[in-house]
Amino acid sequence: MIFALIIFAVMYALLLALPDKRPITALAAAAIFVILGILPADKVIGAVNWNVIMMLTGTMMVVELFIESRMPEKMADGLLKLVPNVKWAIVVLSLFSGLISAFVDNVATVLMLAPVGLAVSEKLGTNPVPVIISIAVSSNLQGAATLVGDTTSILLGAAANMSFNDFFVFMGKPSIALSVETGALLTIPILLYLFRKEKAPIDVDMNTEVRDYVPTFLLFGVIAALIAASQFENKPELTNGFICMIFALIGIIYRALVEKSTDVVKRVLKSVDYETLLLLTGLFIVIAGITEAGVIDAIASVFVKIGGHSLFLMYTLIVFASVVISAFVDNIPYVATMLPVVSGIAAQMGVEPYVLYFGLLIGATLGGNLTPVGASANIAGIGILQKKGYVVSTSDFMKIGVPFTLTAVISGYLVNWLIWGL
Repeated sequence: MIFALIIFAVMYALLLALPDKRPITALAAAAIFVILGILPADKVIGAVNWNVIMMLTGTMMVVELFIESRMPEKMADGLLKLVPNVKWAIVVLSLFSGLISAFVDNVATVLMLAPVGLAVSEKLGTNPVPVIISIAVSSNLQGAATLVGDTTSILLGAAANMSFNDFFVFMGKPSIALSVETGALLTIPILLYLFRKEKAPIDVDMNTEVRDYVPTFLLFGVIAALIAASQFENKPELTNGFICMIFALIGIIYRALVEKSTDVVKRVLKSVDYETLLLLTGLFIVIAGITEAGVIDAIASVFVKIGGHSLFLMYTLIVFASVVISAFVDNIPYVATMLPVVSGIAAQMGVEPYVLYFGLLIGATLGGNLTPVGASANIAGIGILQKKGYVVSTSDFMKIGVPFTLTAVISGYLVNWLIWGL
């Protein structure tokens, strides 16, 4: 067990030190586990959650077609026509970013809406830095609200055997979506206060033309099919993965016929985040290896010793430790590692794991908003600003990120405990 723990610790250190080599690091660690016999070779294929991999791949492809259609920009145009001034424009763009990110990857959401934010700022002569930061932090918030909103949500769904509907109502109670959305609503007054001086009227002529409405129907089709599949118990393990892949295939074939070219295949395949898929594949194998070696149970025992047998203390520890860790560590490997740990903690305490699962996701998803490097969406937003010649300091980011994060985390933490902890 000690050797397995050392390999795991070294892997995690390298994930932090070499962020651009994360897939290679995880796969190398996985290979070492198999070569040394810590994880038997016949368990490798089963260790990988192929449903998660397929869901992510298919969703990424459908989202790429959705982005190409320019529907997100068209939707943003409509929203901006409803607001009276810049302050409310920023709030509306931020909320819209959160809404989109509940169904679309956070980075993709930022890539969709950042150009809208830049265009509005340019036409109004305002600083785009706080606008883009607000869009980025909002995109991180609501990814945990639905099964398809973020990679971490998909991981939770797999670990807890939760369907799309279960993120809204689970076991007869309001589920994690309520905690997340409560946090989102309470950030509105925070944004209104932060941008209280931005009172210039909105007079922007933005009329984006949607190139194709079919990708929008495909995206809604994915969601509808996942909801429909949620109604069936004992369905095949790869059901959700096949749903996402089938809709992606339909979209690719459709666009190829419309364009009378196979170029769409290259574009869509290029849009897939292969690094995340390879990272997850390696992590699934490594986690299976440390579980086989007893490391997960040992880590869970340490948490139980620290938190005692108080569920509230354990819940609080998991939420706020996740906030701090995710401010500096990518939340995908962190959540992938911690889900089995949380399951082990719940087993040792003799309680259902759901309040701890939801607390983990609330802390890990929102914690990335504390720092500019805590989430990929933040990095993407800052990169867009830098390409336009704007300098984004850590203090610029934290002026928005810190109050935004604390408000959303504390409210989500309390709502989740009141529903699932008492």
